[in-house]
Amino acid sequence: MADITKFFDKAFEQQEFSALADAPVDAIAGVSEADAVALKSALGIKTIRDLATNKYVLIAQAVVSLSK
Repeated sequence: MADITKFFDKAFEQQEFSALADAPVDAIAGVSEADAVALKSALGIKTIRDLATNKYVLIAQAVVSLSK
């Protein structure tokens, strides 16, 4: 597994990618529980997978990629 420990809270550092995908979004370092509640309320995002596949996130990524 790649060294991704700096990107996740300590409790999630040793998890496999498949488990991380279904972990709560606040497992990402810097995303608080309050942030996770706001993401769920605003966009229906509960897991890291939800965040990664969210249509608004994907649109934003495409715009930035195409702007280069």
